[in-house]
Amino acid sequence: MDSPAPVLLFVYNRPSHTLKTLAALERNKYADQTVLYIYSDAAKDERAAQAVEEVRRIIKRPWHFQQIKIIERDKNWGLAANVIDGVTKVVHEHGQIIVLEDDLETSAFALDYFNKALDRYREDEQVMQISGYGYPVQNLHELPETFFFRVANSWGWATWDRAWQHFNPDIDELVSDFSEEQIHQFSIEGKENFWKQVQELRSGKINSWAIRWYASVFKKNGLVLYPRNSMTQNIGNDGTGTHTAAESTYQVTLADRPIVFFPTEIVENTQAYKAIKYFYAHRKGSLLSRGIRFLRKKINKLNK
Repeated sequence: MDSPAPVLLFVYNRPSHTLKTLAALERNKYADQTVLYIYSDAAKDERAAQAVEEVRRIIKRPWHFQQIKIIERDKNWGLAANVIDGVTKVVHEHGQIIVLEDDLETSAFALDYFNKALDRYREDEQVMQISGYGYPVQNLHELPETFFFRVANSWGWATWDRAWQHFNPDIDELVSDFSEEQIHQFSIEGKENFWKQVQELRSGKINSWAIRWYASVFKKNGLVLYPRNSMTQNIGNDGTGTHTAAESTYQVTLADRPIVFFPTEIVENTQAYKAIKYFYAHRKGSLLSRGIRFLRKKINKLNK
């Protein structure tokens, strides 16, 4: 490894999450050799102003990274526009990038994993992303230490300029020629709501950069490297996030050791595909647990 890839962190109005995210990242191997870009979005309204200012005080603390570059937005961009603009600029400048948001706790071995994988697959055009998150599937120990899967995940990830240049923000242009079979495969044989997200984006109900990135990867027949033992934990699934309700479905145990195995064959892992497909199909649980999550989501919206 010549030098660690820069880390790009997006923050908004959650000071306690931002503090945990930075503290965990600082404990990583290579943190003191890593350039950290922090994009701080401006408050959307007066209710968010105080929290945004608190976040901005936290990111200005003397964190132990090689260098910290802070970009404070003077108006509210929203997450999608902020991520697209920030990633495009930084990855173009550096050629590779690691991307985090303010609700992601990292394993102490996350930067080691990301940088090893970025180096290993730098020239493999089909590999378009490195995912930090690993799904909590059944019989997890039966999967290889790392494997390829088609879905681009947004909970801590890395990529190269050569892959990001295929990102298309125009969802209509992106999916206009998707066949029924492609839609079926894009949605993991109908087991996950990815195509529903596309439809909601097209109708203006959501504004997601992540579903556009996944569609861009899928359209190029790209693959994403995943760790068996997750390098990231989403600590924002407590109902405080803009797009999340409180739930523990995706909770994982962070990796407690460095990764040593990386696949040499660039092909989607069949065993992992089946395990994740099963997870998607059964992740909502019983009718009772679904009802509880629905009520929590409604209460969370009322309290915002």
